[in-house]
Amino acid sequence: MQLSLTINNKPTVLDVEPDMPLLWLIRDEAQLKGTKFGCGKALCGACSLYVDGDLIRSCSYPAQLANGKKITTIEGLSEDETHLHPVQQAWLEVQVPQCGYCQSGFMMAAAKLLEENPNPTADDIKNGISNICRCGTHPRIIKAILLAAKLKNDGKRG
Repeated sequence: MQLSLTINNKPTVLDVEPDMPLLWLIRDEAQLKGTKFGCGKALCGACSLYVDGDLIRSCSYPAQLANGKKITTIEGLSEDETHLHPVQQAWLEVQVPQCGYCQSGFMMAAAKLLEENPNPTADDIKNGISNICRCGTHPRIIKAILLAAKLKNDGKRG
């Protein structure tokens, strides 16, 4: 099936199986490796990205549903290559990752949370993001999201 979609603001046409998970379209066909495979059951959030602005778990999202839609991956989260998104900047400043595998999905979920709630509390973050980190970096993730909210609200980045 030929799909026409926009990936990180770039019009893209790909010929793929319609039931291929969007994750594999992004990683294997579009060659964007930031989005990760975790559980394959839409539980862990490592594969989180945006489809028309909605946060989805791409491992269980059929590629055919993305036809005509705008996809944003971690590579497209910032407005351009010279400016990090506040979440990306906060991740660096707090030094969140341990192994780093789940971090792109967490950053996508955090950016979405901040769109919906620009001033979250730690409890808002705990209740609003269901991604899983097996390394246990959740305290640093919460700290980074609180910093990203401050950076975003102060207009310093992003």
